[in-house]
Amino acid sequence: MVAVTTVQHGAFPSAVVEGPVSCKVVAADDESRWDAFVASQPEASGYHLWRWRRVFEQGLGHRSHYLIAERRGLVAGILPLVEVRSRLFGRALSSLPYVNYGGVLAADAAAGAALVDRAAAIARERSLSFVVLRHRHRLFAGLPARSHKVTMLLPLAPTADAMWDQLDRKVRNQVRKAEKSGVVVESGGLELLDDFYRVFARNMRDLGTPVYGRDLFAAILREFPVEARLQIGRLNGAPIAVALSYAYGDWMEVPSASSLREHRALCANHLIYWNVISSAIAGGTRMFDFGRSTPNDGTYHFKEQWGAAPQPLWWEYVLGADERLPADDRHSPKYRMTIDLWKRLPLSVATAVGPHIARLIP
Repeated sequence: MVAVTTVQHGAFPSAVVEGPVSCKVVAADDESRWDAFVASQPEASGYHLWRWRRVFEQGLGHRSHYLIAERRGLVAGILPLVEVRSRLFGRALSSLPYVNYGGVLAADAAAGAALVDRAAAIARERSLSFVVLRHRHRLFAGLPARSHKVTMLLPLAPTADAMWDQLDRKVRNQVRKAEKSGVVVESGGLELLDDFYRVFARNMRDLGTPVYGRDLFAAILREFPVEARLQIGRLNGAPIAVALSYAYGDWMEVPSASSLREHRALCANHLIYWNVISSAIAGGTRMFDFGRSTPNDGTYHFKEQWGAAPQPLWWEYVLGADERLPADDRHSPKYRMTIDLWKRLPLSVATAVGPHIARLIP
């Protein structure tokens, strides 16, 4: 791993803070200090919270290395890291898997650089190939980076009525179509997980994508019983569309959503998103995050029609001396062939095998 103490910085506070910085891997008794620092930082995401450590350990079965940078005994930065070992995707430290945000959260550039240096040292010690940091902004101009994904953001109006008036007429018609078709939306927690996962797993198989395991979503709902909610769109009582929402501060995101192909003409997913958005507004949320997309694909255009605008996501890497950026071969013939084969798997097989693959994506 290449040392990164001299990287250029892009989005840290400009004030110069004096004094040496030390970094250490922290244990469970540092949870309160960790979360207090997260709460003090305007650039924090909900995924920086300590409880996500338990989600990754219990829901994905990974080892975590949570780093704190200190200056004169005070927290100056944090970096949550999850160790993922895979022959298929590589041996990596990820900040963070599954979710869209994570990475370095620091009060100043020196603390941020010290955290990345410590992450590189851990990767060397554990014979890992790379460190990947998922940031909202370009933080370390000296690191190789990829910005092949975007998140779609929609500023919310003060009231649901005002938001409704801002929506494109086609979107409003699709929401009404779902209502007139008899689709109803139920919101809840763990008690809805079976219905959520049944639709989610089938849709992932139909898309040719290995599905994350049920244990991941169970862990999220256990750790965040208020912030994380499931929405189930039902037709005659049967689940046909689902979503997982997650709230932090005045920000709400839908990291996972699915609908059954044979019912998509009913626009149940539109009704679910409208229910989530209107509930978010009622709770004081000011920004709605539709989640990660590849520019110009189908989900990108679905989110765009709501008025959401793309914001680049920056994945910055610390690489070993002989390592290259992990391949992005989504458009290769081999990748397309793999997707086509996965779509043909029996649902029971895809649901049994998929989680063992998905959990290994850094």
